[in-house]
Amino acid sequence: MGVQRSDPPMPDATEIARDAIARHGTAPVQLLAVLHEIQRRYHGIPRAAMEVVARAFGRSVAEVEGVIGFYSFLHERPHGEYAISFSDCPVDRFLGQDELIERLCRQLGVAPGQVRDDGRVSVETTSCTGLCDQGPALLVNGRAIPALDPGRIDTIAGLIEQRRPLEQWPGAWFRVEHGIRHPGPLLEAPEQPGKALELALELGPAGVLERIERSGLRGRGGAGYPTALKWRYCREAPGEHHVVCNADEGEPGTFKDRELLRLRTGDLVEGMTLAAFVTGAREGFLYLRAEYGFLAAELEQHIAERRSAGLLGHTILGREGFDFDLHLVTGAGAYVCGEESALLNSIEGRRGTPRNRPPYPVTAGLWGRPTVVNNVESYIAACRIVLQGAEWFTRHGTERSRGTKLLSISGDCARPGIYELPFGTPVGEVLELCDAGEPVGVQVGGPSGTFIAPPEFARRIAYEDLSTGGAFMVFGPDRDPVAIAAQFSHFFAHESCGFCTPCRVGTALQQRLMERICGGRGTVADLQELEQLAGLMRQASHCGLGHTAANPVSDTLARYPEYYQARLQGAALQPQPGRPPADSRKEVARDA
Repeated sequence: MGVQRSDPPMPDATEIARDAIARHGTAPVQLLAVLHEIQRRYHGIPRAAMEVVARAFGRSVAEVEGVIGFYSFLHERPHGEYAISFSDCPVDRFLGQDELIERLCRQLGVAPGQVRDDGRVSVETTSCTGLCDQGPALLVNGRAIPALDPGRIDTIAGLIEQRRPLEQWPGAWFRVEHGIRHPGPLLEAPEQPGKALELALELGPAGVLERIERSGLRGRGGAGYPTALKWRYCREAPGEHHVVCNADEGEPGTFKDRELLRLRTGDLVEGMTLAAFVTGAREGFLYLRAEYGFLAAELEQHIAERRSAGLLGHTILGREGFDFDLHLVTGAGAYVCGEESALLNSIEGRRGTPRNRPPYPVTAGLWGRPTVVNNVESYIAACRIVLQGAEWFTRHGTERSRGTKLLSISGDCARPGIYELPFGTPVGEVLELCDAGEPVGVQVGGPSGTFIAPPEFARRIAYEDLSTGGAFMVFGPDRDPVAIAAQFSHFFAHESCGFCTPCRVGTALQQRLMERICGGRGTVADLQELEQLAGLMRQASHCGLGHTAANPVSDTLARYPEYYQARLQGAALQPQPGRPPADSRKEVARDA
């Protein structure tokens, strides 16, 4: 539809590539930054630019092309001058996002997933923008606009047609609220720049490690590996060491790191510096998810300010030999890069394919060197433990799950946002805090976690019960668990890296079967095939993505078999939130 461009011709792609390389350098860790800049200026990464990049980085063109093809935020084919991404997360879709996408596309004359004929605009979806508490939301050229409504969509369409630069759009649109509803000891404690490092110098590396160990701190990403043990193994491994922060919270429904990165930046960087002090690392990397690229400038500024204050760089706090510097790496959109070895490959400028384990990163991480990888919340907790002592931390939580947990609560509740609660808090209490009414179910831990029904709301948020990296999605009594599981099956099929056959083929088959069931064309044999697929993916997949890809389907099939049975019969079913999970073997007639 659109009109032909009347603006000056686009600069030559090879010139843009050479300029980006001159700006960022040719260290492997800079490859993503170079590709991001080329795309930002050219709206895509054509083959001519790939050839320049390949020569500069000592790679083949096929390798560079493979990296670009792996990440959903990098494109060979040019995207729009205004590149718009909506979240495909069920929570955002339930807020009316599909209607907003259709409205925007209709006004701009562009089809979803396409670029308009004149190259002005493209509209697509991404798995989750990390704004579920403030949705519906979109990203335009990487900048977040939350709280969308039809009126704002109409205005956005007008500004794009007028070709108004984003700097001239209303500034209030880009304001992302902090969303903290229920702060706890981690969020309430005031930051004290440098104080934890001063204490560390008094305690020594062994003393810091002992304090972390006594606290019982476990990784906050969901797996719960003891933090002190990870640091100790890395410390004892020979060779040059590294410290990495996993700020790639790509699990749909998770957004706590978005605020920790803004409000607790000092504690985060200090926690990483403490890990470096214990392990002897001199270099660290903060890996930021692409959807949070709008936070990059503030993070870079904070890192620079800490260098100036003597809290990063050479001779930290005047201590000879205490050298540690930190670099920011922005990802390019790949859920699988939340897995630590995939993230390390991405930092190295490679496709984010998970590695075989063992060896583990603590002995063979970045460039084969011992590497500590923890997430944002874990480093912040480590900083507070050194400052306030192990006993301060152990006052909260359970025997096996010490401290508090930050939950990203979204969906059908009156008070979505970020809640810091003691480990051991029952799900029912969480639902009361966020005013959720009587939901049909809750997805704890995102799609890779556990979907629970009302009879299970007495279960607790804890490593020994319901472990979660932070996602807590509430689904009201009018929601259909089968449709939700189908959406998550689409997510896993899209995010599979394709490395191993069980996951690549299994997630695609799972998606196809769920689409057939949701369309009223499913059979009992399809349900049996879904269960067989789930077992295959769990047993044979290369990494955690494949191991957990069937969780939403398996959980809902076990807890809501009557919903599946109604789909097979082609009948609509009214939710019954108080009904206990039925015997799945009986309900789906598997013994017939």
